[in-house]
Amino acid sequence: MLLNCDLGESFGSWTMGQDAKAMAHIDQANIACGFHAGDPVVMQRTLALAKQHQVMVGAHPAYPDLVGFGRRSMHCSSQEITAFMHYQIAALEGMAACQGLRLSYVKPHGALYNDMMSKDSVRQAIMQAVSSYPVRAMDNGSANSPLKLMLQANASADEHLQQAQDMKLELYFEAFADRCYEDDGSLMARSKTGAVLDHDAMLKQVQQLVQYGTITSASGSTLHLKVDSLCVHGDNDTGIAAIKSIRQLMEKPSARKA
Repeated sequence: MLLNCDLGESFGSWTMGQDAKAMAHIDQANIACGFHAGDPVVMQRTLALAKQHQVMVGAHPAYPDLVGFGRRSMHCSSQEITAFMHYQIAALEGMAACQGLRLSYVKPHGALYNDMMSKDSVRQAIMQAVSSYPVRAMDNGSANSPLKLMLQANASADEHLQQAQDMKLELYFEAFADRCYEDDGSLMARSKTGAVLDHDAMLKQVQQLVQYGTITSASGSTLHLKVDSLCVHGDNDTGIAAIKSIRQLMEKPSARKA
């Protein structure tokens, strides 16, 4: 199981997150592409950190909502979604190529991610956008691998996998270390009490997921999830400490599934 983190979300003189500290402990960096956060200098700096720590690079596109940090849903046509997805992916891909890096995957941000999980039309458009993004050759003549799409592991994972396979698209299924789950595998709304787990509950959930491939929902049901990557957050010192604890837990032989 890999660890992924949303990074590169500063903008101009506004600072968001502790990218340098988080990057040292993760496997995948979801880098903002300018629509909800990030700017060319921030993107450049974040990619350099990823290169330094040999972290896999992914595009983190959003609705065009810089003021709302991409957390407001927008009614967009499939054509619009494809266009702004390609625009953002291409921006980060170009910046990455300047440092000899290549993109590996795409993880939508905020409201776009939530809409992808709840609306068939949005998910279809996003899958089509990622699967149709052209694979480019590197300077040495080798071809990039097709981009993968990261989405939430839930009860509909098999259905989503079939949709992706029909488009010849590969997926990363992710879980969230610090979020409580409903019985259907969806995340509990942040407006509900207990939606965000405290440190001890988070580590307990991660250990259960690593050992048994399951989590316990808010009502006490056991949910089996196919998880390739675990989302962690490095917004503050507490978040960085949590990432370190999770990494240590995942590296313990006793924590791994037999």
